[in-house]
Amino acid sequence: MNELDAAFAKLKAEGRTALIPFITVGDPDLGATLDILEALEQAGADVVELGVPYSDPLADGPVIQRASERALRHGITIASCIRTAAQARERGISLPFVLFTYYNPVLQMGVEGFLQEVKAAGISGLIIPDLPFEESEEMLELADAVNIKLIPLVAPTSSGRISRILDRARGFIYCVSSLGVTGERTSFHTGVDEFIASVKAQTDLPVAVGFGISSREQVERFAKLCDGAVVGSAIVRKIEDSLPLLESPDTKSQGLLQIRDFVAQLKL
Repeated sequence: MNELDAAFAKLKAEGRTALIPFITVGDPDLGATLDILEALEQAGADVVELGVPYSDPLADGPVIQRASERALRHGITIASCIRTAAQARERGISLPFVLFTYYNPVLQMGVEGFLQEVKAAGISGLIIPDLPFEESEEMLELADAVNIKLIPLVAPTSSGRISRILDRARGFIYCVSSLGVTGERTSFHTGVDEFIASVKAQTDLPVAVGFGISSREQVERFAKLCDGAVVGSAIVRKIEDSLPLLESPDTKSQGLLQIRDFVAQLKL
């Protein structure tokens, strides 16, 4: 077990569902990211996805794309994202971290060196949306060697591949609730409940649901079906709305309070 496994085991014992916020590291800057992580911990988050800003995203909708653009303008790289996780640990932030990154930055760092840096920074898991299951064997073996969980994305369209993906899954299963890219939604893919139930029936790992969850009501809806709810675009949008406050030392605390309160009301 690592910190991620321990968090889900504790939640299961308590009969609670994990709240998993996603943020883009470096939006609006690295210092603010550290402050936001503290706010998320105060709000009751159980796990945090640290999004590495990327110029050509596969799965990100417009809200997260804008956040990536803001971060990239400040020169944020995958290495600086990993360092930020390490700095969060130095601050005493104990939340399990999952790094959400595309594969090209990993290749540029070198897979083994990347995983060593991730481990040293106190990151527990990885989500790499453009790394196909069929090409993930080397990454999985190397991640296992340093006890980093390679977390798979499973979509309703995964159909016949689902059982093979689950057999090699680690940490938790990330079920995609809607087809397309990330973003806030008022409705979800037809048959999503049956899809989640099918996935849960085939694995002993925790199952979390993401893509489109943006309100307490939606968290409550999926909490009845799964072990965790991932909220991304809605939180990134709240950060975006708070930018005028976050960018001034005189009002930064107000901006952080707005973010903390938004996330706190999502927590069941």
